[in-house]
Amino acid sequence: MNDRLDQWLRDAHAMETQAEAMLSAQAKRIESYPALGELVEQHLADTRSQRERLEVCLQRRSTSTSALKDTAGQATAFLQGVGGMMASDEIVKAIMASYAFEQMEIAAYRILITAAETAGDGETARVCQEIRREEEEMAALLMERIPEITQTYLARNEASLAEAKR
Repeated sequence: MNDRLDQWLRDAHAMETQAEAMLSAQAKRIESYPALGELVEQHLADTRSQRERLEVCLQRRSTSTSALKDTAGQATAFLQGVGGMMASDEIVKAIMASYAFEQMEIAAYRILITAAETAGDGETARVCQEIRREEEEMAALLMERIPEITQTYLARNEASLAEAKR
C-alpha cells in the first residue's frame, strides 16, 4: 500500500512537471489573449508550488522523485506544444487541452487522497486535498472562459479571412 502511494506521488510530481512545461510554453504564445494569459501565469505559479509540496511529501515519506518520469512529462509537454503551434486554432485547442488536463489532475488527486488516507498518511492527504481544490478552481475558471475565448477567436478569424479576400 505504501509503495503504491509513493509511486502515485512520483507520478503526480511528473504530472506537475509536465503541467509546468505546458503552461510555460502556452504563456509565451497567448499574448493576444491577455485575460487567459494572466490565468495561465497564475496557474503556472500554483503548479510550481504544487510540485514543491509534492516534493516535501515524498521527502517526508523517505522517497524521491522519478527523474525518468519527470523527463518524460517534459518531453510530452514539448510535443503537445509543438503540435498546438501547427494548428491555426491553437488558442481554442489549448484551452480545451488545458481543461482536460485539469480534470485528469483532479482525478489523480482524488486517488492520492484516498490512498494516503488508507495508508494513514494524513499530511499527504491534506496536501493533496489542497492541490485538488486548486485544480478544481482552475478547471472552473477555464470552463468559464471557453465561450469568451471561442468568440474572440472566431471574430479574429473572420476578420482575417475578410482581410485576405481584399
